[in-house]
Amino acid sequence: MTAAPILSVAQMRAAEQALFDAGTDPYALMCRAGESAAEIIFRAGAMRDVLVLCGPGNNGGDGFVIARTLRDLGVPVRVAAMGESGTDSSRKARADWGGPVEDLMTAAPASQLVDALFGIGLTRGLSPELAERLGVLVHAAHHSYAIDVPSGVESDAALALSPVPTFTHCLSLGAWKPAHVLMPSRGFAHQQVLVDIGIAPPAGCARALDRPLIAAPAADAHKYRRGLVAVLAGAMPGASLLAVEAAARSGAGYVRLIAQADAPGAHSRAIVRSNAFDADRARALLVGPGLGRDDAAWARLETALQAGVPVVADADALWLLATRGAGGLPPPAIATPHEGEFTLLFGEGQGNKIERTRAAAAQIGAVVVHKGPDSVIAAPDGRCVVAQPASSWLSTAGTGDVLAGLCAGRLAVTGDPFKAACAAVWLHGEAARRAGAAFIADDLIACLPAALASAS
Repeated sequence: MTAAPILSVAQMRAAEQALFDAGTDPYALMCRAGESAAEIIFRAGAMRDVLVLCGPGNNGGDGFVIARTLRDLGVPVRVAAMGESGTDSSRKARADWGGPVEDLMTAAPASQLVDALFGIGLTRGLSPELAERLGVLVHAAHHSYAIDVPSGVESDAALALSPVPTFTHCLSLGAWKPAHVLMPSRGFAHQQVLVDIGIAPPAGCARALDRPLIAAPAADAHKYRRGLVAVLAGAMPGASLLAVEAAARSGAGYVRLIAQADAPGAHSRAIVRSNAFDADRARALLVGPGLGRDDAAWARLETALQAGVPVVADADALWLLATRGAGGLPPPAIATPHEGEFTLLFGEGQGNKIERTRAAAAQIGAVVVHKGPDSVIAAPDGRCVVAQPASSWLSTAGTGDVLAGLCAGRLAVTGDPFKAACAAVWLHGEAARRAGAAFIADDLIACLPAALASAS
């Protein structure tokens, strides 16, 4: 299965131009997009009355096509516009609508509202009067649909340029855009829907994270062949215990906890404990959860980085790498920073979260899992995926340690840091979905076997 592409404005424009160069008429493509969007609106709202707001450009043209299509289906439709249409295709769409066009600032609300004012090319905010008017009409509607992106959103930056109301649906035309997958703009619609219009995405574009395909162990598998994970504990054993339990349920065959002899804490009996550093036969070494930030922690981190084993670096390991100016992670490796750790390691940077994460991965030569409500995973070669929305109940202590353990476990199984990180993030989100509400990090661990089975 190929995950859906995520395209910048420039990439989307180039993909559309490729269709035009191949002989597709621009107005025909507009009709394809508008008619497909109208079908989705009809399935969601049936015969409820609709008000379509049309802007002066091609997004407004999409709106006129939507209005015409819904009218042909028998839906009561009204159109309100800002003024005259300004492109060839939008003028054709307006002519084919052929019905009355109301003044947007005085049009009465409707049960359903379609925002086709501005699309992905917007670079400045709406006027205060227009933004307020849009908000009033959206709030008055039972269903509201933003066409491509909500008006007022800068698509590439995924930011609001002016106040943006929350829509029930956002219909993305042709491909996901950064605004659909990154915060805060992803939060401006309760549901994101992808509308296929037949474009071919460019090679190497970012993609949405898809369900992994995780094979069961081979018939002749044994614990070492399935992969041995070593987890290096430190000053705060609780974090490493969460990580080691997650690694033990990741599909790996053998998990070893390396902890000091006097370190407290209980773990599953299947997990082997070593009081001395022992990475023998390990295929992945996790360091960071609960490690500490003192000289002793730095010494343990240096030992881990020199062990010749693929490393997953999390939490305190990232803080130490950032503040002590280490040379980096020996490849292959995975780094799992949250936003604060990412900024400490790489600075504020330029661009959106996708661009910043790609640049970070190239800089350190490791896979970077840039965690958050819109987790982004990037490899040094430019591959990049953005995770689907996960449960907001994950915002609790210890869930990052569980994710780090999953990354290490999948790395030990596959030997591929990008594939491992993608699978780990998906499993983490699926376990959270199964855990329900108000769970703690320990509860995620119990849901991991079922999550993994659902990907097999």
